[in-house]
Amino acid sequence: MKSKKSWREKRSDQKDLPKVVAVPASMVGRWGITSLEETLLIPSPEEVDQMMKRVPEGSVTTLPEIRAALAEEHQASVCCPLTTGIFAVIAAQAAEEEARETGSEEITPWWRTLQGDGRLHPKFPGVLELQAARLEAEGHQIIGRGSARRVDAWERHLAPLLPTPLAKPKGKAKRGRSGRNQGSEGASRPLTK
Repeated sequence: MKSKKSWREKRSDQKDLPKVVAVPASMVGRWGITSLEETLLIPSPEEVDQMMKRVPEGSVTTLPEIRAALAEEHQASVCCPLTTGIFAVIAAQAAEEEARETGSEEITPWWRTLQGDGRLHPKFPGVLELQAARLEAEGHQIIGRGSARRVDAWERHLAPLLPTPLAKPKGKAKRGRSGRNQGSEGASRPLTK
């Protein structure tokens, strides 16, 4: 009988990812995708984990911010919301598994990753209580009740998710007012939901 994979094994299983593919017709009109000429990044679990590691103490990020940064690194139109969300949960569970089994305190700071509207993530370890406690320990105020709990003024605490040195595009990229790379038309690529 085959044993169940650990969360860390799931995080390390790259499954031939990342890959950039043509946008499926069913996605046109969703997540900011307007045509079949656009491309979709399916990230690897390790890439999502690495993005989550870039968020320093006292700052936060959101899943849409992670997707936008990954899409930019791969020069794709959009990053898959479904796989990014699944891989964020895997990264969070793997971090807690590592902390439990090794006693390491140097784990992916998964609690700093929020949903797109600043809400805490109900599928992260400890449901919402552990994430809320860790964010409060870093100086954030949690407002709301139940599944509507969010970080107060989370937008002011967003960490920039800069591309890694290995993934820099060739040539100089134009920067918009938001600091994100601009497309050839000069307009910043919008964040996707």
